[in-house]
Amino acid sequence: MPVRPGALRLEAIRKSYGGAPEVLAGVDLGVAPREIVVVAGANGTGKSTLLRIAAGCSRPTSGRVRGRAPVVGYLPDRFPSQLRMPASAYLKHLAALHREDATAAAVSAAELLEALGFVGSTRTPMSGLSKGNAQKVGLAQALCCSAGLLVLDEPWSGLDAPAAQVLLGRLAAAADDGASVLITDHTGIATALAGARHLRLQDGELRPAPPQPAGQAPLVVVELWCPLDPAAAAAALAPFVRASPAGDRLIVHVPVGRSDALLRAALDLGCSVLSVAPAPDWSR
Repeated sequence: MPVRPGALRLEAIRKSYGGAPEVLAGVDLGVAPREIVVVAGANGTGKSTLLRIAAGCSRPTSGRVRGRAPVVGYLPDRFPSQLRMPASAYLKHLAALHREDATAAAVSAAELLEALGFVGSTRTPMSGLSKGNAQKVGLAQALCCSAGLLVLDEPWSGLDAPAAQVLLGRLAAAADDGASVLITDHTGIATALAGARHLRLQDGELRPAPPQPAGQAPLVVVELWCPLDPAAAAAALAPFVRASPAGDRLIVHVPVGRSDALLRAALDLGCSVLSVAPAPDWSR
């Protein structure tokens, strides 16, 4: 079903907390219907603050937001750690807030959860789900409400490669159906979104930025010990970046956004994780 289009405008948005320096220092941003805007930036630069204001979950210190769609699909950067509501009840509650038909919303969410590879039970409390499964539930509530505006904070966080591809398709489809889409992304996966506009938040201001090449996403170095031959382990982990035998150990360079999937794959092989550290040089 096509969503209701919404046009979003953030005008001279400033945000400060107490006496601290401004997090946002006069941000102007427009997101048109059928447009995808990707915001990058270092940790702590205010990306999540910007998205909360765009979604209507936080007020700016000054400035105004205009043209926000009546229905907003919002994915926060993290869920409350003590959210004991079962996933099914959480989805039902959010569908009611979005004024969606309960039956139709449940069917749509179930279909998306299956496509994303959700495992386990939706009767499990949100606080008891893995990061990946909680992320999939969050995406289901945001993407299954016919939103005119999607505001997704690091939507690929915790997703494995197949789920990441499903999400790319859903975001493109939402934009095609008329939604305005505003996301943050540190993984580089958003470079696959054709026609997306890329911006960078730095020093409280938004600046145009070329899309970060997928191969230049920040890397972490994972050191593994595996019970099988390191060369065989490297071959098994070939979908990941530069798995290299080093004596009886394996050194893996992996994009930050795929590190969770790498660790799961390594543990499935019976490997032990010896260390995880940022790569000294983000380039390959």
